[in-house]
Amino acid sequence: MKVTFPGGKKVIAEINGFTIATDQSPQSGGEGSSPEPFTLFLSSLATCAGIYIKSFCDQRGIDASHLELEQNIEYDRNKKMISTLNLEIKVPNGFPEKYDRALIKTANQCTVKKQLHPDIVFNVFVTRDL
Repeated sequence: MKVTFPGGKKVIAEINGFTIATDQSPQSGGEGSSPEPFTLFLSSLATCAGIYIKSFCDQRGIDASHLELEQNIEYDRNKKMISTLNLEIKVPNGFPEKYDRALIKTANQCTVKKQLHPDIVFNVFVTRDL
């Protein structure tokens, strides 16, 4: 990985033929032209769980195009780190309930999640459209 500094608060990473741009928000002295690094970190958690869930569905011939993940965090300002990460797996009505626990287990296999500090609580749950 090569990291460069093209100006302002922008930081660019180049890895395996991909360019990943970051910037800081205007409140933090940047232009807000790209996500902040912490935002990319959070998105890596959700998308990692997402690819595991997508693979689970693919292996069973389940259309995953109507599933969604919503991630919310609770931040401990004293420790200056995430205390709880909640990942909601939203499935449509009619999605087989027999897979709920398996989806939760699958999302918890996320490799990025496994790198988190053990004090961080990682909650995964399934909800349905009503």
